[in-house]
Amino acid sequence: MIGYAKVNSEKLLIVGCGDLGRRLAHRLAPEGYEVTGLRRHPPENSDVLRYQAVDTANAEAMKEVLASGFGVIVVTMTPSERGDEGYRRAYVQTCENLVAGLKASGKAPRLILYVSSTGVYGQGEGEWVDESSPTLPNRASGERLLEAEQVIGSSGFPHCIVRFSGIYGPGRHRLLEQVRRGRATLSGRYTNRIHSEDCAGVMAHLIERHRLGEKVAPLYLASDCEPAPMAEVVNWLSMHLKVDEAKFAPDQGGQGKRCSNRRLRDTGYEFLYPDYRAGYKALLAEEGF
Repeated sequence: MIGYAKVNSEKLLIVGCGDLGRRLAHRLAPEGYEVTGLRRHPPENSDVLRYQAVDTANAEAMKEVLASGFGVIVVTMTPSERGDEGYRRAYVQTCENLVAGLKASGKAPRLILYVSSTGVYGQGEGEWVDESSPTLPNRASGERLLEAEQVIGSSGFPHCIVRFSGIYGPGRHRLLEQVRRGRATLSGRYTNRIHSEDCAGVMAHLIERHRLGEKVAPLYLASDCEPAPMAEVVNWLSMHLKVDEAKFAPDQGGQGKRCSNRRLRDTGYEFLYPDYRAGYKALLAEEGF
């Protein structure tokens, strides 16, 4: 539960409904939302989430889904293939088809929430970035995410774009495995992280704020409260995993950036895991590392 009064049933569509979508459904379904998730190859339905098998790159299929009307639409896509074409299909084409389908249906949602990434920032000298910082993506994925943001931003529909930093949590063990196998590097580069439960919490918080008529900005940067050098995170994990720190090689790969979450925190959102120590401590206990 997220602490708001329950509402009458409202239809919520999650486009590209993977891990984050499932977590969001578990938060909002008890509040009265009727949740539908779109995936190419969906799992079985659950008590909080009904799936439809849809390729979001198929414009006609999207029109058919959207014809029934939804109060809230959340877009959280994962490319089926790496490379520029995969990013274009997942991010840009999905958003184009969404906007076209909504205009064809004549049924405007009260809110579109688009999940983007801090990968749209290319700064690397250790500076702080926020919603007003210039976007200078240095990868194809960041360029396509930014292009998709522009599709949503120019759609004419009420919208909110959330740029998440590096997501970790249950089932997201890349750094843990690198440390456990002695393959992590002691880099001074800043790393910005957010636990997957906080991702769901942020989305639910903004959706409910909007429902209550409270101000929701068109853009938020969502990252935990303590950017930290990667070497610090690796050393902390190695201590808890009982891995010899001497295994790790130094890395002089630049300074990275630091992501500010001030605008998000000013809305009253309180992080479940405000820093990497809180998040990874819970993850280590939950996942049995």
